[in-house]
Amino acid sequence: MDMYPTHEGFSGIDMRRIEKIVILVLISITIAGCTSTNEVTIIGSGATFPQPQIEKWIDSYKNVRIEYTGKGSGGGQNDFKNGLVDFACSDPPLKESLWRELESKGQPLQFPIIVGAVVVVHNIPGVDELKLTGDVVADIFMGRIEYWDDERIVSLNPSANLPHERIIVVHRSDSSGTTSVFTEYLSLSSDDWAEKVGSGKTVEWPVDETGRGIGGKGNQGVVTAIKNNRYSIGYTELAYVYKENLKTVALKNKAGKFVTASEETIKSAVSRVSYSIPSVREGYKENLRAMLNADGEKSYPIVAFSHMIIWDSYIDKAKERAIKDFVKWILTDGQKDENIVTGYVGLPNELAERLLEELNLT
Repeated sequence: MDMYPTHEGFSGIDMRRIEKIVILVLISITIAGCTSTNEVTIIGSGATFPQPQIEKWIDSYKNVRIEYTGKGSGGGQNDFKNGLVDFACSDPPLKESLWRELESKGQPLQFPIIVGAVVVVHNIPGVDELKLTGDVVADIFMGRIEYWDDERIVSLNPSANLPHERIIVVHRSDSSGTTSVFTEYLSLSSDDWAEKVGSGKTVEWPVDETGRGIGGKGNQGVVTAIKNNRYSIGYTELAYVYKENLKTVALKNKAGKFVTASEETIKSAVSRVSYSIPSVREGYKENLRAMLNADGEKSYPIVAFSHMIIWDSYIDKAKERAIKDFVKWILTDGQKDENIVTGYVGLPNELAERLLEELNLT
């Protein structure tokens, strides 16, 4: 006699086995569902200005796999437009023409994620401290000031042992948000630069015509070129200065004081400007110049937000959830001191809170 009642030809023992199999299958399906969410990979590219900070965030955020390639703001914008990445990072806000092009594919969202500074760095043997004004920097990059002991540089640095050596000028060779910020500053500092060169992610560098200009790809490429060329000058993001132990230039700010970039001088600049960040759905309206040449004796003059661009909606909902969870973490825990790389400053609290609300992440 069977130990359990039978059903449709199966013994009680068979039914128990079937029940166990069904339970195991359900557990497997549940686990598979959870695994598929955890195994989502988010791909991003763009600005090298915030790259050290983004890499820190990726390392600290363990909930999903994230890959980021620093190739310049222009490269990231192009990748995002062509659907090659899930998010892009750009130092300058997107231009309206690109924004409208993106709107034909969906709703783009743009928002700042960190504050940084573009610094002028040099490699002059025997000279540690160097002071320059914006118009002098502009003329160096124009190729007009050829030697380090030019009278305009000497007058700003009477105690420095400036050599009679030709100035090697290093700039970005790729489409760069760092360049956009830097050339915007030069345009504000020099009417001649504004008229003859202008600003943008790429410009025609007049110094190249003299044979003293060198292009470097990405901030790291610029840094490497400066370290490898004595008597050179260039520009990069502050975090690379700490990483590579470079010598920075003290720039004359709007208040007439010579200041170097630091957490204190960046925060001073941010607190002194009435920056107006538009809605995340109208990111192209942001004014890049708002944070340049800020008031205040301690304010560093080349400070800028770096931005992230995502879509409001993704076809892959698991990926959408993963991306927005990461963005929420960036705007909350990611802004805490322990998650900020030296050389950057977190967003003002009120701005981060507003962005969370606009992104529906509260």
